[in-house]
Amino acid sequence: MQSLIRRARTPKVDPAPSRWAWRLQRLMLTPGFRFGLRFGVPFAVVFAASSLYLSDDVRRQSILDTVAEARRAIEERPEFMVQVMAIDGASTETAEDIREILPIDFPASSFDLDLEHIRLTVGGLDPVKDVTVRIRPGGILHIDVTPRVPVVVWRQADGLTLIDETGAHVASLAARDLRPDLPLVAGPGADKAVPEALALIDAASPLGSRLRGVVRVGLRRWDLVLDRDQRVLLPEFGAVRALERVIALENAQDVLTRDVARVDMRLAQRPTVKMNEFATQEWWRIRQIELDGQ
Repeated sequence: MQSLIRRARTPKVDPAPSRWAWRLQRLMLTPGFRFGLRFGVPFAVVFAASSLYLSDDVRRQSILDTVAEARRAIEERPEFMVQVMAIDGASTETAEDIREILPIDFPASSFDLDLEHIRLTVGGLDPVKDVTVRIRPGGILHIDVTPRVPVVVWRQADGLTLIDETGAHVASLAARDLRPDLPLVAGPGADKAVPEALALIDAASPLGSRLRGVVRVGLRRWDLVLDRDQRVLLPEFGAVRALERVIALENAQDVLTRDVARVDMRLAQRPTVKMNEFATQEWWRIRQIELDGQ
């Protein structure tokens, strides 16, 4: 009987978890918390240990020296070394200028060469229109140059300059007779209108060796200069057509063969011919004789 009473007084154990155990179980069901336990805690431990180890300057410098030595050993392997420079497409003078502005001590590691900087440096030379830079097998730094081709000689107050079809400076010229194959242009702003100058020179080809060149006037129009100090003043617009009219007059009436100082075509409706002073005096003398004879 006593055992039954003792048994009745013994409290039953509640199978439900405690509040904190329940919260922990709920927390373990959260994906973010499980990810933090799996990766975040190990990372934090490793980070803390690494920070503590690297806080010593001697250890940190030792690691940096080891990494630098390993990198240097890789970069200076024979297969990564550049031995020579090869330049294609450039003249002898341009090639010498390129070697002068690129003071590279060979052999050099390909990791130490900034190919883009080399390309921009070489492309900044006046005679260079375009350039490609690459490292060829065998340790060769290959520079392929596309040179500018001069098409006219530009006369300025400070000397002669060779320019290409875009008006870009190619090289200085010591004397005109060094490039007699190229036409001559002059005047401020002539380099900005090279295509128009070439069109005028081509249209003036029937005049042959009489053509001396074209002069830019007022940054807007051209004068055609011939021998005997003759000039053809061309308009701002339609200059080629006006020049063709002058050549047609020359073929029909020998206008430019006569003692004419200039032919003014700036007004298309009223072309004007100016004679030389001697020719003008002779004309007035003949005119006076005709008037006296009447």
